[in-house]
Order: sequence, then structure tokens, then C-alpha cells
Amino acid sequence: MKIFSNSCEFYYPWEQVTAANWRKYPNEMSTHVVAVDVLRRELDPTCKILTTERLITCKQSIPSWLLCMVGGKEVSYVREVSTVDMNTKTLTLRSINLTLNNLLKVYETVTYKPDQTDPFKTCFNQEAQITAYATFQRICNKIEDWSVERFGENAKKGKIGFDSVLKIFNEQWERRDELVDEISDKVVKTYDDLKIEIVKETDKILNEAEHVKKSILIEYYDIIKKAFKRDQ
Repeated sequence: MKIFSNSCEFYYPWEQVTAANWRKYPNEMSTHVVAVDVLRRELDPTCKILTTERLITCKQSIPSWLLCMVGGKEVSYVREVSTVDMNTKTLTLRSINLTLNNLLKVYETVTYKPDQTDPFKTCFNQEAQITAYATFQRICNKIEDWSVERFGENAKKGKIGFDSVLKIFNEQWERRDELVDEISDKVVKTYDDLKIEIVKETDKILNEAEHVKKSILIEYYDIIKKAFKRDQ
């Protein structure tokens, strides 16, 4: 068994990185990921944990010596189960390959957590346990070494690709904030305009009512005067 590990930082808040994770693929660098399908999504409102199960389809060239062992298959499938824990602010993704797992098993765990000192940074940690199954140990070692090397290549591309996704997402995020502010300003302005209009209409109605009242008093002044005299 071989272990591949990798860590890096993304210069965006954890909330943005977690939201952008669902838009990570496709991107211009991780071209080996051709499809991502959501199989299940559950939210535990009590624990504030979102669980998502996805099927990831990959297509990537492999060495000729390995190609003859796997029967010319370049398309592979990966099952991924992720959890977003809002209490601990942790995004955890666990995956295992479904294709050719009798020859090679890859258990991968990825976590995204806020930086301890900078809330505008997110820490990324990745670990993969790679185990090959073959008749000869030499072949197993060769498969595992190739897998570790491939993981390293994909990790570099994945970092660049996700950074590009995060940049676009951040622009949309900022635009969203601008739109919220713009809408809020419009709502406040509309409310103020409406309040002024209501005051005007109210004053108009009161003035008209006062005018009607005076007109009635003038019109029936003599009758009202006689009525008061009669009572006296």
C-alpha cells in the first residue's frame, strides 16, 4: 500500500470554497473528470449536516503496460460521499474507485477547513490510500507508484482548476452582494417615496374632509342655529 498526501491553502473564506465545490467540475485543468452525477442528498436540520453522494466519471489515458491488464478501459467511475458540517465548519469528501477495484483500490479523503488565524483562507488536506492487487509484488509496486504519480499530477492541475473556479465564483459572490445592496437601496427608496405619497394623500383627504365639514356647516347654519335656540 502507498500513501499520497497533499495540502494547500485557498485564499477564500470557507463558506465560499464549500459553495464553489459543487461547481468544481468541469474546469479547464481537470479535463479527466467528464461527468458528475448527484445520487443522493440529505440534510439533517438538527445536526446541521448536509450529506451528498455523487458518481464521478473519469476518462484518462493510462500506460500501455497497464492498459493490457485492464482490457483497454480508459473510463472509470468513482463513488464520493461528502458531508458539510456547519457546526465545525468542515467539508469532508470520501471516495473510492468502483472500476477495476479487484486490481486497484483507492480510498481518498479530502477536507476543507477554515484557517485558524485567517478567516479569509481555507485549508485543504488530501490523503489517498492506494493498494494494488496482483500476482507479483513487483507489479503491485509498479501500479501503486504509477497511481501516486498520477495523483500528484492531478492534484497540481486540480489546484489550478479550482482556483479558476473560485475566482469566477468570488466575482459572482461579490456581484450578489452588490445586487442585494442595490435591491435594499431600491426598497428603502420605494418605501420612502411611498411614505411621502401616503402622507400627501392623507393630508389631501383630511383637507377635503375639513372643507366638506365647513361646507355643511355653512349650508345648514340657519337650521342648526334655530335648533339650538329651540332647545334653549
